Amino acid sequence: MAAKMIVSMDGVAIKEYALEKERMTIGRKASNDIVIDNLAVSGEHAAIITILHDSFLEDLDSTNGLVVNGVATKKHFLQNNDLIEIGKHSLKYVNDQVSKTSAADFEKTMVLRGPVKMQAPAPVEIAEPNPGFTQTQIIANKPATPKAEQTDKLDAPVATAQVAVVQILTGPNAGKELELIKNLTTLGKPGLQVAVLAKRPHGYFITHVEGETFPLLNGQPLNEQPHKLNDHDLIDLAGVKMEFYFKS
Repeated sequence: MAAKMIVSMDGVAIKEYALEKERMTIGRKASNDIVIDNLAVSGEHAAIITILHDSFLEDLDSTNGLVVNGVATKKHFLQNNDLIEIGKHSLKYVNDQVSKTSAADFEKTMVLRGPVKMQAPAPVEIAEPNPGFTQTQIIANKPATPKAEQTDKLDAPVATAQVAVVQILTGPNAGKELELIKNLTTLGKPGLQVAVLAKRPHGYFITHVEGETFPLLNGQPLNEQPHKLNDHDLIDLAGVKMEFYFKS
């Protein structure tokens, strides 16, 4: 059974929403997946990202913000019976599935900057961590790994000890590496294009979570479904090209 949100006002349940999509938005506009018609709610207030049995909540720069279990937050790993307050409405997160992920497994979004003319190369920028989140680890330069011939590995399980890496290929940060040591890592530029890389027992998967256009994988646009990553896949995300590969 999919996780769900129960929307209430003054202690009275109004409607239930099953979290059946990878990305669902909450807001006042009718185009949102969860519509709350109240002036205290922004047009697009927040988003819920769901990958398998795990969900996290992210504020979309709303006017009045988010409060989860009485604490103001911008990004929160959702756990069963969490209570979200938006204006006068309450949303209860219900998930009876057993999750193997903890809040500490979520990386902060790594903001990927493109080249800037007439300026010195900017460092990779990582947002300040909120409680329960860890910063992305950046490893020093490494020569780019050549593109290898693609093989179909969709059904091949990945050994848990095998470490995957994303290497930036273009822009001022070209050559830098990001080890995918956490279960979930978000990459991209908020407001433009963001994707989640998920480490699962049968491999690593990329899922588009924010932006009107989808990232490219080996030159082809992704869709709304998670896509398994193969060794030496090329990703084009937020105008930055990068390569996914396994460390030997």
